[in-house]
Amino acid sequence: MDNKVLQVIVALFIPPLAVYMKNGKIDNDFWINVVATFLGGLPGVVHALWVILR
Repeated sequence: MDNKVLQVIVALFIPPLAVYMKNGKIDNDFWINVVATFLGGLPGVVHALWVILR
């Protein structure tokens, strides 16, 4: 899936799902985002946006 608008919207609410949608698999970016999301919502959102927009 390569619809960036949808991925950005999902990243604001469920960051790990957005990272999974971008990469299409569970990889290191996904697990880093899960940890960042648990440490606080904002770090997870920032990381998800970084993964999607890079």
